[in-house]
Amino acid sequence: MFKPFDDAAEFYDEVRPGYPDLLYHDIIGTSHISEGCLILEIGCGTGQATLPLARRGFHIVCVEQGANLIKIAEKKCQGLEVSFINDSFESWEPSKNVFDLVISATAFHWIKPEIGLPKVWKVLKKDGYIALFWNLHPPPFTGFFDEVQEVYKSILPEWFLHEEKKSLENKVDEIIENMKESNLFEEISCAEYTWSKVYSAENYLKLLDTFSDHRQLDAHRKNALYDNIRRLINEKYHGCIIRPYLTRLVMAKKKNEKTRFEILSHPHDR
Repeated sequence: MFKPFDDAAEFYDEVRPGYPDLLYHDIIGTSHISEGCLILEIGCGTGQATLPLARRGFHIVCVEQGANLIKIAEKKCQGLEVSFINDSFESWEPSKNVFDLVISATAFHWIKPEIGLPKVWKVLKKDGYIALFWNLHPPPFTGFFDEVQEVYKSILPEWFLHEEKKSLENKVDEIIENMKESNLFEEISCAEYTWSKVYSAENYLKLLDTFSDHRQLDAHRKNALYDNIRRLINEKYHGCIIRPYLTRLVMAKKKNEKTRFEILSHPHDR
């Protein structure tokens, strides 16, 4: 799993928005987990999704590549039943059938498809659940977010060639399709949550600097992009913007081994 955020750990923790409380309520309700159950989190970052669940009494094992991200998450979760493994999910060697729930917050799209879902299936207990969620931008772009597209087009025209740049929304859709086609999970469901957060010009630029595609820009174009965005926010939007969020949750239940064996052994009976 690629780790583009570790050298921006403090920015990440400061400006990444977290997730709405209703999301955690729905995850707990759907998965039927209770206090003391064991959760695996893939790519915990600075613990923005870890802490709300740990405070509810769950035991959590976090697998995260970024050592700096882990340091911040450990400090947040001090005194709670949370442990951290500094490794990639792909190379980590877990025990089988251990976890009641596997979660991943805006991270699972970094996992190699041929490894991600099969490995989750292996680590889940019978009737365990997977909960994947992401923060997306709800369409359509309006106001600042419509105007700023022209800034991007003038500096980064290649980003608008769809065949070269796959959006996060596209990646999430692919994961859902892979889940449906894998025969590893059942009771697949999706939910969406709309909300918003206010950003100053400087905090919005810090937010952009936690996105892998922005971090990979060369210094000249990155500075030009940020200068133009800062000017737009300060001159036309009085120094701050309201960013809308659409949190998308995908949940599914592990198919037990007998059911999965029957499906794989009798494909023409479906």
